[in-house]
Amino acid sequence: MSRRIEKFLVLFVLCSFALALSGCYYFSAKREIANADKLYSDLKGQGGEKLVPYQYCSAEKLLEDARIEFDSNDFKYAEGFAKRSISASEAGLAEIQKKR
Repeated sequence: MSRRIEKFLVLFVLCSFALALSGCYYFSAKREIANADKLYSDLKGQGGEKLVPYQYCSAEKLLEDARIEFDSNDFKYAEGFAKRSISASEAGLAEIQKKR
């Protein structure tokens, strides 16, 4: 094989790999944002705004940041913010359960 074909194949494989990884982050971030949105809604429905304001505000802001990053095509960061929002919502829901 000529050098030119070898360079093309290497470049093609690297680009394919990069596209595959970005696609994985896309679907993973989308799934995490959906989970974060559900937990945030649950927290809001159980009166989280008044009962656990710190966790409520944290979950809300982190979910907003996740959506902003997702819209900016920064899927890795969107996934991270969504996971942190999930964590804040879960902490808030656990705290509400303790109070009841």
